[in-house]
Amino acid sequence: MSNTATPRLGGKKKLGVLAVAFLVVAASAPLTVVAGGVTTALAVTGSTAIPFGYILLTVALVIFAVGYAAMSRFVTNAGAFYAYISQGASRALGVGSSLIALVAYNMMQVGIAGLLGFQISTELAGRFGVVTPWWLWVFVFIIIVGALGMNRIDFSVKVLGVLVALEFLVVIIFDVTSFIVAPEGVSAAPLVGTDFWGPAAGAILAFGVAAFMGFESGALYGEESKNPKTTVARATYLAVIVIGVFYAISSWAMISAGGATVTTDAVAGPPYFFGLLGAQAGVIISDIASLLFITSLFASLVSFHNAVARYNFSLGRERILPRGLAKVSKGGAPWAGSLVQSVIAVLVVVGFIIGEATTGGAYIVPDGLGEGINLNVFPLLTMFNWLTNTGALGLVLLMALVSIAVIGYFAKDKRGVNVWSRVIAPLIAALALLGVFVLIVANFNVLLTSDPTAPVTATTFILPLIVIVPGIIGLIYGLVLKARRPKTYAQIGHGIAEDHAAGGLGEAPRGI
Repeated sequence: MSNTATPRLGGKKKLGVLAVAFLVVAASAPLTVVAGGVTTALAVTGSTAIPFGYILLTVALVIFAVGYAAMSRFVTNAGAFYAYISQGASRALGVGSSLIALVAYNMMQVGIAGLLGFQISTELAGRFGVVTPWWLWVFVFIIIVGALGMNRIDFSVKVLGVLVALEFLVVIIFDVTSFIVAPEGVSAAPLVGTDFWGPAAGAILAFGVAAFMGFESGALYGEESKNPKTTVARATYLAVIVIGVFYAISSWAMISAGGATVTTDAVAGPPYFFGLLGAQAGVIISDIASLLFITSLFASLVSFHNAVARYNFSLGRERILPRGLAKVSKGGAPWAGSLVQSVIAVLVVVGFIIGEATTGGAYIVPDGLGEGINLNVFPLLTMFNWLTNTGALGLVLLMALVSIAVIGYFAKDKRGVNVWSRVIAPLIAALALLGVFVLIVANFNVLLTSDPTAPVTATTFILPLIVIVPGIIGLIYGLVLKARRPKTYAQIGHGIAEDHAAGGLGEAPRGI
């Protein structure tokens, strides 16, 4: 690469609709959501209305996707939400949203790493009697995923495609057998939300959004897709419908299989799911599923790592963050952004290791629910639960801002887009998502205490502030850039570096 060429991703554009959809669905990781997310949601909320939460969110996100997909035809940028908000609302708000996105995606990636560490350490202890700390495996996979992040994206597509297909097969087997053997029959109550509206509603929606998180990431691969104007939109619609319907059915199946004790027994997390699967479909199927669960988590780690690396790349390319983050490999991978994400992950994990040392045995579940071993569910109920749901909160806020940005973008130029796609659907989505955001924040105490009746305290707002405050800081920083570095400010969200004479990288890349 010459010194005057603006960095861009991926070399030749190779990703089609199914490839992008695989990346998007892999970010939510079907087996991860069902075995890890649904079990944790049942244990934390104590509610069986989780399927209804998925249905509500599917409707809201399909409406959101209308405006999002319409704008994706005209805005192709690896910064996705950041670029959309910058071009449709304001550049300063775009900078704020970029920091929210960075924090949210990092929290999702590290939270899932905690679940991976929990699962591997539990499997080794239960099957071989080998006791290892959960954080050891987290560090191992941070290194592996970081190395993959420095390679070409098409390698990840091939790996993720196979893993996602196998995950779907396992969960389908679980769903079918769960409905067949349901000890108390199959009730439609979880689907109609009989006990949804209450103190646990916000937590249910937080877990639900966490399962969807990544569906919007198709836009992150716009610069690497065959036809950005159609690929991103089609992949987004496909992903959100598949994710929503599949998780609603799967969570309904688990509730049916677990019966009256499902919310109590689910505290064991993934081992509870595999115990049900083994009893219903046989030990061999359960063992295969346990292995696939680990690969599912791995696939999700890769997807979120790629997303963070691309945000780092975009912000470095436009001088919002240090210029070095825009460095790419010969194959077009954002290696600098990848490295930074790995370092952040290590630091956060160290913080949780210190936190665990202060809790003693508060997170130890007696044997009986965990395949005959005492389970240390600290990484499950804190690192995974807190970080992924806080990341989901950030995503909800970003989607609400994007919906508003869609209206602003097409208000300047209709570009032949109909009124439903450019005004009505985005407005409905913005109002719905802001409502979800308020509901999650108001009931965030459930995520921290696992008690829907627990009073709201100041600490309840600490985690939400971790994603909100960076947005405010970014907004202020954007206004500072407007006053002091107008050339940099003018290029925010457009993927174009400053003119070389002004200290930038030179000409705009083709296809952006």
